[in-house]
Amino acid sequence: VQLQASGGGLVQPGGSLRLSCAANGITLGLYTVAWFRQAPGKEREWVSCFSSDDRSITYAYSAKDRFALSRDTDKNTMYLQMNGLKPEDTAVYYCAIDGAQGTRCTGNSRDFHFWGRGTQVTVSS
Repeated sequence: VQLQASGGGLVQPGGSLRLSCAANGITLGLYTVAWFRQAPGKEREWVSCFSSDDRSITYAYSAKDRFALSRDTDKNTMYLQMNGLKPEDTAVYYCAIDGAQGTRCTGNSRDFHFWGRGTQVTVSS
């Protein structure tokens, strides 16, 4: 199983980025998937999830109304559209898959068994 995250970069405050996560060796559409992020000196935190049990999408408070998770099952790829970026969004962003069908996202990184290598997002003027 390989997850390839891309789309990060340097953006000014208020700008937008779209992250992508292409999956190989696993059918992304069957599982609960998530985006996490980790800022320097901080613990990894959950950003957004798609839960495979009820097909709901949830967001951390910091991402709500600014970020949008989507999936393209034909391309076996998930996305995170990020708008209104703030300096505090600066982090390495990771995509993850839990590997179990019919599950509810917990936001706990220990429940996710497949991880991408991460893509750096830097928000700065």
